[in-house]
Amino acid sequence: MITYAMISKEGDRENNEDYIGMKEDQGMFCFVLADGLGGHGRGEAASKLVVEETKELFHHTGNISNFLRKAFSTSQDKLLKYQNAEHAINGMKTTEVILVIGEENIQWGHIGDSRLYHFRGNRLAERTLDHSVPQMLVSSGEIKEKEIRHHPDRNRVLRVMGTEWAQPKYEIGNAVRSKGSHSFLLCSDGFWELIEEKEMKNMLRKASSPEDWLNHMEQAVLENGKEEDMDNYSAIAVWIR
Repeated sequence: MITYAMISKEGDRENNEDYIGMKEDQGMFCFVLADGLGGHGRGEAASKLVVEETKELFHHTGNISNFLRKAFSTSQDKLLKYQNAEHAINGMKTTEVILVIGEENIQWGHIGDSRLYHFRGNRLAERTLDHSVPQMLVSSGEIKEKEIRHHPDRNRVLRVMGTEWAQPKYEIGNAVRSKGSHSFLLCSDGFWELIEEKEMKNMLRKASSPEDWLNHMEQAVLENGKEEDMDNYSAIAVWIR
């Protein structure tokens, strides 16, 4: 059985440039989250465009990886055309993370620093790696993983939707079997920067539902974000039981 809960809040900002969505088709589920960049309503327009386009494209399929590639490439093309029409070249950008749950397999893809966390049981099995300067510094051994959240360049994202690509910049994760117990968290940086993986895991262990898990994590985010000029924050919690 698949259950889920979703939130998207302004934080301390005037506008919410995050956008989230879900679509079901013949027993398959697609969850999407995007964090817009650009300000003046343009980030907001970019995130909404790619999420709605991904939902529009989603259909029951036996080849999830092909769908993910089409979703990213088609949304990218549509966003670039919209930029041209609005005379906002490179002014409307967004991250995107997509999770698809099929009858037999689960797969995801992402671009930017919005994350997907995958838990098996109550253990963190995998998370997407940010396309950001701090993540690059972790990969080169210059800083530790735990330093990403407070790094001065944490907002410097290296790959996004809405800039011209010579080649695809998104990443597609390896498919995993849908059998067994899985928990997923899709979230923008305004969420994951204010809660550590240990807290996510502890709250998951005690939660009675995705909504309960998400509510407890949100309270931790709000507590940790006091007097921090909180960014927009969004998250989608998904359980397979």
